[in-house]
Amino acid sequence: MIIFDLACICGFQYEGWFNDRDDFEKQLESGILTCPQCGDVSIRKILSPVAVHTGKDLRISHPKIEEDESSQEAAAKKVLILLQKYVEKNYEDVGAQLAEKALKMHYGVETMRNIRGVATAEEEECLEKEGIEVLKIPLPREKDDKLN
Repeated sequence: MIIFDLACICGFQYEGWFNDRDDFEKQLESGILTCPQCGDVSIRKILSPVAVHTGKDLRISHPKIEEDESSQEAAAKKVLILLQKYVEKNYEDVGAQLAEKALKMHYGVETMRNIRGVATAEEEECLEKEGIEVLKIPLPREKDDKLN
């Protein structure tokens, strides 16, 4: 038995238990390995302590993790880029009409759906008072030669 830490493109992380590495690869290639959170098949193994149960003993190896700030920054940026791609693919961009659309959906005037956009601090406060949760996500900007 082998246990892998897995991650989906949506950011959800979980454990997967497999008979062996080949079993994992077969399930991944056949598309039966899906994210329990969103159902997507874009699953990948992530760095983790690996435990292999051979039936007689348990051996655990801990990978050496580099604590380099630049690698942590690069990893954080990669996660944000994956999140940005997921949001762009699965959420309708309503731009500056975010607060208006969210209120209409909240009160049943419009059909509920995933939306994204921008809101002023006042609009965010209004949504909060109405019981509508807003998640602000910092997204990496495209490189611009004019900056710095």
